[in-house]
Amino acid sequence: MGNALRFLYGQCCKPVTADDSLGHHGVTTDTVGVSALAQDLYNFEITSQVPQGLSQHVVSSKKAQANWYKKISDAWRETKPPPKTPEEASRLVIQTLKRHQKADVEGLLAFYGLPLPQTLVELSHGAPQSHPAGLKFELHTLPVDAKAVADGDTITVYVSTSDPRESSNVPRDVQIAAFERSEARAQRNYDRADKLHKQIIDLGYRVIPVQNEQILARKYRIRLRGIDAPEGKMPYGQKAKEELTKIVENKCLRILVFDEDRYGRSVGDIYCNGIFVQEVMLKKGLAWHYKAYDQRPELEKWESEARAKRVGLWAASNPEMPWEWRKDRREGR
Repeated sequence: MGNALRFLYGQCCKPVTADDSLGHHGVTTDTVGVSALAQDLYNFEITSQVPQGLSQHVVSSKKAQANWYKKISDAWRETKPPPKTPEEASRLVIQTLKRHQKADVEGLLAFYGLPLPQTLVELSHGAPQSHPAGLKFELHTLPVDAKAVADGDTITVYVSTSDPRESSNVPRDVQIAAFERSEARAQRNYDRADKLHKQIIDLGYRVIPVQNEQILARKYRIRLRGIDAPEGKMPYGQKAKEELTKIVENKCLRILVFDEDRYGRSVGDIYCNGIFVQEVMLKKGLAWHYKAYDQRPELEKWESEARAKRVGLWAASNPEMPWEWRKDRREGR
């Protein structure tokens, strides 16, 4: 009865509810698409039935569809570890059905809201093992809140003051306020604790709860080095913000800082679980290579690859450059 698939579904996926619905499976978030596919594969092993509504997305017969589900189910159970992200699930489907019609493969992926072949990217850069030239300092952050992502190239992060680089630089006013806040909370004087926390925030710090622990952390605003994402009101501006959020949300980041811009933001390269974030944004067509400030050839190459595939903002024949968009608005055009 497919014990491995049933275990995967029970551990990693949740049933899709009507409240989530968008089309047949309610694919409103990336993880729901993986959950829906795992659920249907499990149901297929029990009933040999493919989901209702699939025929509206593909061109082949029900008999052919059943053949796909059998192949995908076998491949899913053999994959160790099993797919957990939309990209992993999409690659498994594409590889398993590589000899089938393009319209069927893309229709099946669209049915579950999974990435289409042209939007998948192969990542080449891991985190550097040595310090690159021009590096000023390195940050290791606490988990990133989704609300901290301002747009596709700017995020706010926090670094624990227990970090060796931070511990000797905490202002005395912050230390005192943090101590007094802790005492106020112990006495259940939450109004005073909140006022003290506001003082801490105004001084560029924050007390962040992490696994039932209160951690004093310093705030850093980070501008992703070498890229410029569309502004929020531009085409693909919200998509760029969503993609960056998806990459960094609830993750601890490694940030290599090289400069500070005129707005006081630290300009740096961001790595998340070994993934170079700027590479993802460029290859998915959700940012421009900011050549005026960064001439790294790999960034130009990744932008060119996205242009050639016409993915993301490159689907338009002549997308507006964000620095020109900002200039036009400054000058009232």
